[in-house]
Amino acid sequence: MLAALEVSATVRTLCAPNPAVGSTLITASGHRAMGSTQAVGGPHAEIMALRAAAEQGLDVRGATAYVTLEPCSHHGRTPPCCDALIAAHVAKVVVATSDPNPLVAGRGLERLRAAGITVELLPPDSEVARASRELNIGFFSRMIRKTPWVRMKVAASLDGSTALGNGVSQWITGEAARTDGHAWRARACAVLTGIGTVLEDDPMLDVRLVDTPRQPHLVIVDSRLETPLTARLFGPPAQGLARKIFIYCAVIEPQNQAALEARGATVICLPGPQGKVDLAAMLRDLGQREVNELHLEAGHKLNGSFIREGLVDELLLYLAPLLLGSGGHGMAGFGPLQTLDDGMKLAFHAIDPVGEDLRIVARVRGHDAFLHA
Repeated sequence: MLAALEVSATVRTLCAPNPAVGSTLITASGHRAMGSTQAVGGPHAEIMALRAAAEQGLDVRGATAYVTLEPCSHHGRTPPCCDALIAAHVAKVVVATSDPNPLVAGRGLERLRAAGITVELLPPDSEVARASRELNIGFFSRMIRKTPWVRMKVAASLDGSTALGNGVSQWITGEAARTDGHAWRARACAVLTGIGTVLEDDPMLDVRLVDTPRQPHLVIVDSRLETPLTARLFGPPAQGLARKIFIYCAVIEPQNQAALEARGATVICLPGPQGKVDLAAMLRDLGQREVNELHLEAGHKLNGSFIREGLVDELLLYLAPLLLGSGGHGMAGFGPLQTLDDGMKLAFHAIDPVGEDLRIVARVRGHDAFLHA
């Protein structure tokens, strides 16, 4: 099972919006075959393991299959993996954790048992079960909460500035931190920013500094549809497949909408208070569009709006050993608060040096409770 978990981690940037799953087949004679979920629409981990066994000439009758997530039992983009395991006449299936997808959610285990296969589900607090859920935190979030797991990425000085007062921010953190940030982009289903960042920086917001088989989609919060038709984000990404671009607005201007859609964007109008985009409704819409992890790279104003509305789940913070003093831009513009208890309460999840900088992953307390339910 640990080997299956290890191989599942290698496809995290490949298989979204499907969960990253690994499978190990141990034949009755003690030989091993491995598999992991492929790109969306491709075979799942169990099928890949069975194919690997066939390529090795292994007899899988009576084999034990170890899978990091409950085998699917429904027809989605691919046929049910349960049927393939049953047809292969495996004797036993060991599952790390059940599938939160309502279309599966225990039905896969029941189907295997009904076929006479011995099924073992690991305890939910076991190391591998916890690791499998953690690896697929965005998928679990989308299935259980119906919204993506929202990760806010910020690069700042040690005293909390993300830019000087004149807007200069390149580069506060070092090359290693920037490369690491692209690795986190690559694992997300979508990267989100606001119109302010688009107009000020004209970013691509693609994955360039690490290899990736696919590009995350791009989400722009643009209340009045001011995204320039010449923006660099409309250009082809540096590598990987073409991405989708979703622009969320609060007011539809038909001419602008038509022009943006002609550039390949999908425009969605979700008006909220004060002429702004309804961010909570946007997250629900992105969940319906199969976005598991949403990687937020925006300015302090939009960051503040997400925090103020309680929509951030996790903070990915890169701190540089640098002091920039007063007058710069902070991480997020929200408040003023009246008491300390009004602040966003976080729990440190991981703290690691990355090059000369420090990477902190901190979660909003209670937001990952669905992983343990």
